[in-house]
Amino acid sequence: MLTYLAVIIMVGFVIGLGAAVLFMGSLMRPRNPYGRKLTPWECGMEPVGEASEGLFRVHYFVIAILFIVFDVETLFLFPWAVILTDKTISILVFVEMFIFIVVLAVGLVYAWAKGALEWV
Repeated sequence: MLTYLAVIIMVGFVIGLGAAVLFMGSLMRPRNPYGRKLTPWECGMEPVGEASEGLFRVHYFVIAILFIVFDVETLFLFPWAVILTDKTISILVFVEMFIFIVVLAVGLVYAWAKGALEWV
């Protein structure tokens, strides 16, 4: 039981801190947080109409998803490149990363062929 004392203290600290943050938030928050929801914001104009009038095109979301996919690719490439300088790395790791890049390149070519990268 003594070996778990540090874990028990940490769990107690986290629970206490969470309760303290929630309590302080309930003391300092506005009493009616939704009271000013329909007031003008920055532009000085009253909000009129439905929220569906200003829809975004799906194209922006496709570009965002493609960006995230290739951003995650770079997150995998940097540690791999650091490990690649080690002499004990096998050719198998190099081939695996090559296959990973080829799969992403095929995805990029497919997105390009479907017109996902066009800004029209």
